[in-house]
Amino acid sequence: MGKPQVLVSEVGPRDGLQSIKRTMPTDAKRRWISALSAAGLREIEVGSFVPAKLLPQMADIGEVVAHALTIAGLHVAVLAPNLRGAQAAFETGAHKLTMPVSVTEAHSLANVRKTHLQMIDEVRAVVALRNARFPKVSIEAGLSVAFGCTIAGSVSDDETIRMALAMAECGVDEVGLSDTSGYAQPAQVRRLFKRLHAELGAKAGGAHFHNTRGQGLANVVAALDVGVTTFDASQGGIGGCPYAPGATGNIVTEDLVYLLEAMGVDTGIDVDKLVAARSILSEALPGEPIYGHVPDAGLPKGFTYADGRAPSAAQPAARTGVA
Repeated sequence: MGKPQVLVSEVGPRDGLQSIKRTMPTDAKRRWISALSAAGLREIEVGSFVPAKLLPQMADIGEVVAHALTIAGLHVAVLAPNLRGAQAAFETGAHKLTMPVSVTEAHSLANVRKTHLQMIDEVRAVVALRNARFPKVSIEAGLSVAFGCTIAGSVSDDETIRMALAMAECGVDEVGLSDTSGYAQPAQVRRLFKRLHAELGAKAGGAHFHNTRGQGLANVVAALDVGVTTFDASQGGIGGCPYAPGATGNIVTEDLVYLLEAMGVDTGIDVDKLVAARSILSEALPGEPIYGHVPDAGLPKGFTYADGRAPSAAQPAARTGVA
């Protein structure tokens, strides 16, 4: 029996960049996405199809998708909040579309300016368009504020599952759960993902955790324990929902990959090459805070990947000192 495998989906070029006021130059985005792919990332969410006046950081999304599609073996994912954006996304040839669907109506109105009923109708229209003209594109409903909402407060499991079932009935291919506001904790994660799998079966999707309150990697382990096999992360931990006050900080891709590989879970990603890609981010967005423990400390002496690979770069000398 082979070692367990997971998909790490990099969301920095979308969730990360849309939360930063400055705009990364298009050429830097191209180089960054190429470097992330070269490190072994198999899926990258490269941007959002939203009006440039709302998110100027995403004004070049067509050019970015076109470049990403030239990278062999890369699954190109994008986000669109409505039918208009989805149609534009489909026409670029992107492989996967995620639609953000809020569990609370307060967040839905703030994020996409739609009530729950309006958003359900929008998802149905997008699925119908996909079925009629773009059958090869997969559609994910990403349930925002699935574990708690900064605007509305606590969110019950029933509320989240009710919206997940509504999305499944709309015909999406998968439903993922997003901790948009950093409310999730491991016991809740285990409970909710177990129920998601029981209710949705094969349509139960992946996890999108933020590290706002320091629970991100603990939540990953909890989700892994109950069968989740896809995890979103952002290089350097950049990003967060601009319409959820205080919700800064995606989990750090570098730290996530190290955690999984150290646990014997094969990601197929090279940490050293992943860390090297940070230089593009730093150069393109000077002064922007970039996080990560593994990039600072390096891989531990004697570390090997889950598939038996040795690190591609020399490992740092062990740090000494009194604890």
